[in-house]
Amino acid sequence: MTLAPEKQSRIANWLPKSVLCLRSYSKRMFVGDLLAGITVGLVALPLAMAFAIASGVPPQSGLYCAIVAGFTISALGGSSTQIGGPTGAFVVVVFGIVARYGIDGLFMCTLLAGILLLILGATGLGTAVKFIPRPVVVGFTNGIAVIIASTQIKDFFGLKIDKVPGDFGSRILTLAHNFSTFSPLETALGVGALALIVLCIALVKRVPGYIVALFVGNAAVVIFRLPVQTIGTRFGGIPSGFPHLMIPHFRVDLLRPLISPAITVAMLGAIESLMSAVVSDRMSGDKHNPNVELVAQGVANILSPLFGGLPATGAIARTATNIRSGAKTPVAGMIHALTLLAIILFAAPLARFIPLSVLAAILLVVSYNMGEWREIPEIFKQSPFEIAAWLVTFLLTVFADLTVAVEAGMILAVLVFIRKVTQTTTVSEVTAEYIREGQVHILQHKEIPGYVTIFRIHGPFLFGATDKIEVITNRLPDLPPIIILRLRNMTAIDSTGLQALENLADRIRESGRQLILCGAMEQPARRMHETEFHEHVGEQNICRSVAEALDRAKVLHAEIMKQRPPGITYGNRRSGDLPPAALAASSTES
Repeated sequence: MTLAPEKQSRIANWLPKSVLCLRSYSKRMFVGDLLAGITVGLVALPLAMAFAIASGVPPQSGLYCAIVAGFTISALGGSSTQIGGPTGAFVVVVFGIVARYGIDGLFMCTLLAGILLLILGATGLGTAVKFIPRPVVVGFTNGIAVIIASTQIKDFFGLKIDKVPGDFGSRILTLAHNFSTFSPLETALGVGALALIVLCIALVKRVPGYIVALFVGNAAVVIFRLPVQTIGTRFGGIPSGFPHLMIPHFRVDLLRPLISPAITVAMLGAIESLMSAVVSDRMSGDKHNPNVELVAQGVANILSPLFGGLPATGAIARTATNIRSGAKTPVAGMIHALTLLAIILFAAPLARFIPLSVLAAILLVVSYNMGEWREIPEIFKQSPFEIAAWLVTFLLTVFADLTVAVEAGMILAVLVFIRKVTQTTTVSEVTAEYIREGQVHILQHKEIPGYVTIFRIHGPFLFGATDKIEVITNRLPDLPPIIILRLRNMTAIDSTGLQALENLADRIRESGRQLILCGAMEQPARRMHETEFHEHVGEQNICRSVAEALDRAKVLHAEIMKQRPPGITYGNRRSGDLPPAALAASSTES
């Protein structure tokens, strides 16, 4: 019996990418996936252990998470090249949960978060994470990076401290008070590892610096029998063998207090995994399925604690490494998990010699890379309210609690949203001058050349609505060389909207096309000027009206045709002939 096309389409929308990719799988693809999977598995080895130690749990918890959750996310996920496993985003939350509720509390919290992620994906609500504005995301990412870095100072310098306080302020004071107890040998190992990683990043990008630092540090301890703190001296090494099924001890009294941290873990997991999937799309040219991805993340976070693993999500750095190493399908992610499994089966005894100062150096680099520090200057170009949302989220993440920070940031973001929308509401008289000035903005009776496509944004372009710009990026290969974006009816824009437009402009430029913006109203025009948006498109490509934009398009087309072979022509169209998908307004609104 043949299924109807509609039903086939619905089924295909819920199939994992591993199933879809394997339909056209080849030997050449497998070779690429094999090499990429082994490379990422080696990169994940030190990171998984380092994240676990920083979270206050044994290093094998990170490895078990990378194996079980990493395999599950690749096998069931909606992204072709995403790598899943433990990440720095969870370190702060996990450390707090373990300190307050113990290891069983962590496993219960991870299970609850997995169920929430599963519900988000299965109900199609996973896209709700787009309603978290960029300043809030950057704020808690900056805060997490600072906290992770502060937790690694003790091991990096080999300080003699029995117990480091959990809160940031007390931790810094304790570290400063005991800094005189630093170990020159462990400091030298840490600095050497840091230098190796930085040199590899700068000079030999194809060689993962984390692996080089890990092997060199491990070899130094074994060969010279250095008296330093290692995984063996602190944890007794890593158990060899398959991860064992461990049913957590459920405590009913913890269910209610764990709801809030479970929501935090679920939201962090959703945000991080979908951000990583977007990065994967840009690098690989693929398009992920967000709901299928969140279902896989949910299943992975249900399975991981059953084997003693940490919470899992998409790992941006490892995903990028996977793609650069030649990965084509989810098979690479599954091989990455199997590589880690082979290491703990056959090489677990060697892990006891890994110096903690080297793992601390690796996490210092990770915390720097995850901090998104380059976005801070851009945030300072935004409105005072958006700066406040970032600053409050950052400070509360560092000095209070991540859950409180996200909640406060979201409240501020909602207030900013309401303020922006109310500011765009105006009441004014339609005068003869208003009608006369509006003539240059309307599309009626204007000839649209075949080398131009016009799109428009209608309404406020704020966080939560920015994904609508994909109507352009999805069709980019089929569009003519010049794209005009009409902003006459875009009433407001925020930092998330600006970032979306910047990304669009960069994508269009990379495709060899030109973007022209026209007709921006007062608030969007001011914000684009304040953030120096012209650097992405060129000052001359920001026009006051669609008439001016069409004149600019003629100039650009003449320049393009000088560089192209003869014989390329495009038809002319009237505004009424534009296809509906082009979104060229046939309305007489000015």
